[in-house]
Amino acid sequence: MSEVGPKELRIVGFLCNWCSYGGADTAGVSRFKQPTDLRIIRVPCSGRVDPLFVVKALLNGADGVLVSGCHPRDCHYSDGNFYARRRLEMLKRLLPFLGIDDKRFHYTWISASEGQRWQQTVTDFTKQIHKLGPLHSGKEAQQ
Repeated sequence: MSEVGPKELRIVGFLCNWCSYGGADTAGVSRFKQPTDLRIIRVPCSGRVDPLFVVKALLNGADGVLVSGCHPRDCHYSDGNFYARRRLEMLKRLLPFLGIDDKRFHYTWISASEGQRWQQTVTDFTKQIHKLGPLHSGKEAQQ
């Protein structure tokens, strides 16, 4: 991953193309103030986010990972977000076994019209990651 400034942390966001990416776009078009730490990866569906993507991101330099998709029963692909919810909930439970605080991972559902909700979610998650500090500072690896 590229170098970042002293206060900026690396947060990766996997966003559903149909809803959450639209929500992020709505927030930008509406000029809602957002943290700049988040790096967005657009995916066809949150159901296509393999938990291994999250683990690899965290092990390879990300300080936090956010996954966001369509609301349940509103998935463009019928039930992709139901698959995502099952897998991501299991992942959240397994992260501590890898020595990673589960607060470094968050998943949520945001529609294309919820720009303000997107802004609030990203702001809250970024603040949480800043409180935890960099993942690879050695703090969590020693535990």
